[in-house]
Amino acid sequence: MLRIFYGDMPEAVFNTSMFFKNSYDDDWIVDDFSKQMIADVDKSEVLGTGVIDSPVLGKIAPERLSGGVKTLMLVKFMPERVFNVSTCGNNCAKWLLKMTEQEDRTVNLRNIMNFGEEPFEVYVMNTGKTARSMKELLPIAIKYV
Repeated sequence: MLRIFYGDMPEAVFNTSMFFKNSYDDDWIVDDFSKQMIADVDKSEVLGTGVIDSPVLGKIAPERLSGGVKTLMLVKFMPERVFNVSTCGNNCAKWLLKMTEQEDRTVNLRNIMNFGEEPFEVYVMNTGKTARSMKELLPIAIKYV
């Protein structure tokens, strides 16, 4: 399940771009789940551990991926840490839900993220309640961001 703490969370990694640059592993890039996220969010194709083909930027290194994709990979591959996912756009929301279908992850969020129309389950740490739709989540999130 996806566990969200809204608002200031001192232990959360805030500068995910810098953290990614100094922490990622080449294997993360060629992981099938990562390839799918990169294709969907950045509209780019992974050619190898160190090269991604971006329709906008051409051939790029993993460090030049979007902040959203880098943050998603950190959440996926470093479950022991809490990352601020505010750099992720709404196009990342489905990936957070997808990666937490089988494993729990805790994230920090300082804005409203749209998790879509489909039913979902998100545990809001601020309240100890589980939201199952945007209609349930929105009034809770608004109190803390």
